[in-house]
Amino acid sequence: MIDLRLLRDDPELIRASQRLRGESTELVDDLLRADEERRAATQRFETVRAEQKSIGKEVAKASGDERAALLARTKDLAVEVKAAEAAAGEADQALRRAHLAVPNVTVGAPPGGEDDFVVLREVGDKPQIAEPRDHLEIGEALRAIDTERGAKVSGSRFYFLTGVGALLQLGMLQLAIQQAVEHGFTPSITPTLVRPESMEGTGFLGAHASEIYRLEADDLYLVGTSEVALAAYHSNEIIDLNSGPSRFAGWSTCYRREAGSHGKDVRGILRVHQFDKVEMFSFCRPEEAEAEHLRLLAMEEEMLAKVEIPYRVIDVAAGDLGSSAVRKFDCEAWVPSQGRYREVTSTSNCTTFQARRLNVRYRDADGKPQIAATLNGTLATTRWLIPILENHQQPDGSVRVPKALQPFLGREVLEPAR
Repeated sequence: MIDLRLLRDDPELIRASQRLRGESTELVDDLLRADEERRAATQRFETVRAEQKSIGKEVAKASGDERAALLARTKDLAVEVKAAEAAAGEADQALRRAHLAVPNVTVGAPPGGEDDFVVLREVGDKPQIAEPRDHLEIGEALRAIDTERGAKVSGSRFYFLTGVGALLQLGMLQLAIQQAVEHGFTPSITPTLVRPESMEGTGFLGAHASEIYRLEADDLYLVGTSEVALAAYHSNEIIDLNSGPSRFAGWSTCYRREAGSHGKDVRGILRVHQFDKVEMFSFCRPEEAEAEHLRLLAMEEEMLAKVEIPYRVIDVAAGDLGSSAVRKFDCEAWVPSQGRYREVTSTSNCTTFQARRLNVRYRDADGKPQIAATLNGTLATTRWLIPILENHQQPDGSVRVPKALQPFLGREVLEPAR
């Protein structure tokens, strides 16, 4: 959630961010009103409670009619205090609801919606393939991807990775973990079921709540990214950032309902309900967040270079940002069969938005607790198999294995099954 001090000092800044996102400025007015009402209710409660304590001391010293009058007032105050406390509690809850409804304040993101991104750079040469086969045709020939049996077992948008398909994914994810460790990240295998407060704290129970699987009987959610578990890892803690950012690389299976995407990208493994991913996550001081964001982007580009696929980097427009992000960079890989780039990584700077919800703090130079900043970024995921298979396909139906992945597969070329 945003800093209420910023809201009070410069509400127009928050309204301007809402307009950039294409969202209602009335949410800002609602939050301002809820903040004022909460402060008034709290002051009222503290005033009557202070009077109650003061009269309690006077009763002990009084006698006769004065004592009787004070006791009568004490009874009235008890009722007032109870009502004021209840009103303050209700005002607190109303403020929290209004606070959670306002997304992070965008900084530097281009204006506009989904199609208004800015291309920062294109990297790599697109392969010249006369009649490119798509990843599913290639994967089936290699006996690497089986969507037919995935649908039989689990329904649409599920699949099996078998043989070299399984080895390719495992190798790619292990390569990502190796790189992360080399750069000082702590490797982590994270829970894929989390409590509601963890999901809410990372900002996933807002506009995109319909894409999340929920186990109602247990009041738990299946995560769509290990970002959720990693962000909540230090909830309600004061962490040590004296030596620089605290960095994690989380490996997990991820789940998304893909609500609202019916009929879109149904072929193959582009939009699926279950996939695996290595996600980077950083806790840092707010003043370090911008530099850390660029560091995560560089990590993603390093991985893409290792698997030898052409890609471009885009600066995502404000209207296409998630509620927690102030800025997001996507890497989009070239997909020959579609003749277009498709997203394979995202890295977001969430500043103090998530940490304020989750109460993750650090101590500043004076030893005073301050809200940390959080950032996340994809380092590798199942979707990467699409550009790897398509960009490295050969005319004879085989697929060249990128040099960095060859040790994990024990071969240089994947041959079609005979």
